[in-house]
Amino acid sequence: MAAAQPRLPAGAAMVRRLARGCWSAFWDYETPKVIVVRNRRLGFVHRMVQLLILLYFVWVASGAGTALSHRYVFIVQKSYQDSETGPESSIITKVKGITMSEDKVWDVEEYVKPPEGGSVVSIITRIEVTPSQTLGTCPESMRVHSSTCHSDDDCIAGQLDMQGNGIRTGHCVPYYHGDSKTCEVSAWCPVEDGTSDNHFLGKMAPNFTILIKNSIHYPKFKFSKGNIASQKSDYLKHCTFDQDSDPYCPIFRLGFIVEKAGENFTELAHKGGVIGVIINWNCDLDLSESECNPKYSFRRLDPKYDPASSGYNFRFAKYYKINGTTTTRTLIKAYGIRIDVIVHGQAGKFSLIPTIINLATALTSIGVGSFLCDWILLTFMNKNKLYSHKKFDKVRTPKHPSSRWPVTLALVLGQIPPPPSHYSQDQPPSPPSGEGPTLGEGAELPLAVQSPRPCSISALTEQVVDTLGQHMGQRPPVPEPSQQDSTSTDPKGLAQL
Repeated sequence: MAAAQPRLPAGAAMVRRLARGCWSAFWDYETPKVIVVRNRRLGFVHRMVQLLILLYFVWVASGAGTALSHRYVFIVQKSYQDSETGPESSIITKVKGITMSEDKVWDVEEYVKPPEGGSVVSIITRIEVTPSQTLGTCPESMRVHSSTCHSDDDCIAGQLDMQGNGIRTGHCVPYYHGDSKTCEVSAWCPVEDGTSDNHFLGKMAPNFTILIKNSIHYPKFKFSKGNIASQKSDYLKHCTFDQDSDPYCPIFRLGFIVEKAGENFTELAHKGGVIGVIINWNCDLDLSESECNPKYSFRRLDPKYDPASSGYNFRFAKYYKINGTTTTRTLIKAYGIRIDVIVHGQAGKFSLIPTIINLATALTSIGVGSFLCDWILLTFMNKNKLYSHKKFDKVRTPKHPSSRWPVTLALVLGQIPPPPSHYSQDQPPSPPSGEGPTLGEGAELPLAVQSPRPCSISALTEQVVDTLGQHMGQRPPVPEPSQQDSTSTDPKGLAQL
């Protein structure tokens, strides 16, 4: 007697069953089953979701403050176009105007930095001047950390403070004014200490004019355009920008730019700041070239309400010599308004590929309504278990011998309908001998309703083979059932029905 195989632990058996189930489910094929649920509330939700999706993709008009137009969301978002962002751009700026301080007239060469004019230009509106600096030794500024001292012991010779103005000599000397002392440094003297001359240049600065010439190019579409439309040579000498009457005259007053950015000119000129001039080139190249126009906007770029980083200033020096030998310089700390010209844009032109992709996306999104309603149907409805039973069916394909695979394939594909069973499932089984009345000749079978019995795989195979034999003109041999099976499945009188 063979030894019994050891039984697997319960956990291992459960894992094996789970693995077999997952492996079997991996090869299942799922196909949708259509069920009509006559529920008006659910149908209303379904149609409303579909309607909202259609409105988003197709039917929402975009008349923002204008008359109802034929431009819809699908068109406004240019989903049907091939697009290109970030055009190639060139910017040239030029500032003109004069101003004056308390005792001096200032022209463009003095208050515009850098003078060549590019996408960034700085206009000086206030300066602090430290004149006649020469190389030598002098007291360090009291604004430098740890510069104050009481004796030479407090100053280390050769020490260099990156926030200071020079290298310390090791001496403690009296300050420029007052009774305080600071460490002596070797530097450009006298150092800048906040008591320099102050000049305000912003009195006439709002009337300065700034020419901003901009040209853009979209290489994908080979499209180029500039922000100056007129071909007359003297056009720019007599025009000023106006969004409505003269949008192609790119000459802006400095006061106009600051006002459009929402800033106070006097305050901005005193502390300095950065203003951005943003030019947007959003072009629909399916339309004429005249519809591609620049749009200007203005805003402040530096943090206005952050004391540590608001404002804008820089330093520069002017050098000269006295008697041809001693080099002297004038140090200028300048506060000003910096103009940053920033160019954005996007161009689009009709293309078949993005049109097909976005249209398919829109049509696929409509299926969200069915998914939502299925979730409601199977989760929140009163008869959700009944709906789930009706919606999900499992169909198992009969396993046939390998020699009869054409029959199996034909049955699976539905090419051969199974013939009616040789045995009626509507007739009740015969009572056992000795119990109840027997059926004689001419007696009628009692009518009874019973649940249908599933056909065995062997019987189904034989029936399909019989059907194929009738179609092909030959009948394959059918194995005869055993005597025991005939007795148990063929009661008296039922084999002839």
